[in-house]
Amino acid sequence: MAKEGYFSKGFLTRLRENEAGNTLALVAAGVFPLLGLIGGGVDMSRLYLTKSRLQQACDAGALSGRKMMGSGSWADNSYKARTTAENMFAANFQSGAYGTNTVSRAYTESGGNVSGTASVQVPMTIMKVFGQGTKTVAVSCDAAMRIPNTDVMFVLDTTGSMGSKAVSTDSVTKIEGLKVAVKCFYEALAKVDIDDVTNAQCGNSATPSGGNGAGVQLRFGFVPYATNANVGKLFKNEWMADSAPYQSRTWGTNIQIPYIYDTGGWSYLSGSSVTTNEKNKSSCPSSTKSTATGNSSVLSSSTAGDGTVTTTIQETQVTNGYWISNCSGSGNKQSYDKNTYTNYAEKRTVTIKTKKGNGWTYAQRTITVSALKNGGSNWKTTVSVPLLGNNGANTSVTWDGCVEDMKPHRNTDGDPSDEYWPIPADAYDMEIDKIPTAGDVDTQWKPILNAAVWGRYNPLVSDSAWSYDPIVSDASLSRNTSYSCPVAARKLAEYKASQTDNNYKPSGFKSYVNSLSASGNTYHDVGLIWGARLMSATGLFASENATSSNGGAIERHLIFMTDGDTVTNNQGYTSHGIAWWDRRQTSLTTGPTNALLDSTVNARFLALCSAIKGKGITLWVISFGSGVTSTAAQNLQKCASTDRFFTASSSTTLIDQFRAIADQISQLRLTS
Repeated sequence: MAKEGYFSKGFLTRLRENEAGNTLALVAAGVFPLLGLIGGGVDMSRLYLTKSRLQQACDAGALSGRKMMGSGSWADNSYKARTTAENMFAANFQSGAYGTNTVSRAYTESGGNVSGTASVQVPMTIMKVFGQGTKTVAVSCDAAMRIPNTDVMFVLDTTGSMGSKAVSTDSVTKIEGLKVAVKCFYEALAKVDIDDVTNAQCGNSATPSGGNGAGVQLRFGFVPYATNANVGKLFKNEWMADSAPYQSRTWGTNIQIPYIYDTGGWSYLSGSSVTTNEKNKSSCPSSTKSTATGNSSVLSSSTAGDGTVTTTIQETQVTNGYWISNCSGSGNKQSYDKNTYTNYAEKRTVTIKTKKGNGWTYAQRTITVSALKNGGSNWKTTVSVPLLGNNGANTSVTWDGCVEDMKPHRNTDGDPSDEYWPIPADAYDMEIDKIPTAGDVDTQWKPILNAAVWGRYNPLVSDSAWSYDPIVSDASLSRNTSYSCPVAARKLAEYKASQTDNNYKPSGFKSYVNSLSASGNTYHDVGLIWGARLMSATGLFASENATSSNGGAIERHLIFMTDGDTVTNNQGYTSHGIAWWDRRQTSLTTGPTNALLDSTVNARFLALCSAIKGKGITLWVISFGSGVTSTAAQNLQKCASTDRFFTASSSTTLIDQFRAIADQISQLRLTS
């Protein structure tokens, strides 16, 4: 039975008092707030994802556009850099992503910076129930090609062959092409105009301007090299020896002077000499024959009443290697005669007559050079050498700045290929960071004094009768040497308009590069060692090179450019003396051949390449022209850091390669 009065109440009253009806009302009332919370989260997530992706696409476009622009102009190749930026944006933000529509993007360039803007319409989904319509998401981005604190050391081949053209179609010689390439490199990296190269030469469509800003330290150094490198006047005085041995001459009075030198013919002692005729060969090899002078012994000696001394001696010589002659034919049908010598020993009798007189003794002598020192890192240019001139006059000898190096390692087995890596402990001249010890001549440098040296020969025989032993003569002999000293090297320095020294303004950079000239033989090792020494952070100039002026880290790049193979000369006056007479790197028993010296330089070169890369220096190598053999090209490629080897067949290509290196040294960074 129903409760009394229940049905007598009205419907609304019953609904109000019924608890089951309250649940429906609460659910209905809570739907809209809950929809706002969920919808807001969903649409806000879409906005966040859209903006994040849009920013990434904008950044990617700016970076790719600036990279495509390189050191050129935004307008180059019909605005290819802008097109690249837009395509990269499109690849990273696809139309309709996250339900978006109406995407826009724009890229512009100013002062080398690429700026971008992008926006997209994002229609709301759930939130449009609450009256929220389409939202616009916008971003901006920038990219600039900026370099960190950077040191660039140019090690440049300025040998005689650089005075010729790389190819017949070139309008300038290789040395002139090199000058343009280096100046274009400076324009690209420093963003400063050099007024004697054109935009067309450098591949620019606009004149470089703007520089790199006050916060960037960019320094350039130079080591022109050939037979030698001109570095001595960069030294502190204590790094140079006070005296040194030189292949020179000394005047004497009332000394025994030879006036007759009669030689008999060579006769066989021991060993073998075998001649064969080689046929059907693809080429004629180079001769390797070398003859070493043996010991001389006095057979008799007598003195006449007038003071004339007659001496009879026996000379010996030993020949090894082979001699190639009568080469003929072509292709694989070449033939030649090959005379092979194996410890082939000969002797001859020599009669020498001498008489008393005045003249010179040509021999090694010690010369005091301390007068060149002028305090600190200052130097004088001449030194007086006693008993050097006619009748024993003191002679003022000019020093141009080239130096003889520290004590080298001596190879005695005739095969230097396996002897220089790792660098031998006694090869002081290959130690990049070695600091000279005052008073220790093995660790000090010595000035090259070209006007004080002679390559000895016996004038009573011929000027090709070289003599390791002293020669006495009343004649002033020809020097019998070759010598060249390039333009003075420069330490690392900034070249910018704000410099007070005109030598280090952009015009000073231009003037220095324009002063380069072509002369001398090719000793790659001397260029490399001095390039490394001048830029090392832990060596001679550590106080200048360890950090930037504000204490920042420095990236180091050595650019080595050559146009050919190693070419030595055993008569050349080099950083190791005159090879045939000084014999500092080879056996003392025989004068070195040019082939042996070439092999020595090549072995040292590769060892120094490894040492430089081991110091964290990026080593860029450029092979210029067509004068490089395949073996030399392989060595140059081995020398370079990974992916840092370039070839240039012409002067135009050389400019392109230098510019490519500048682009790679510049580091691409987002600025905002």
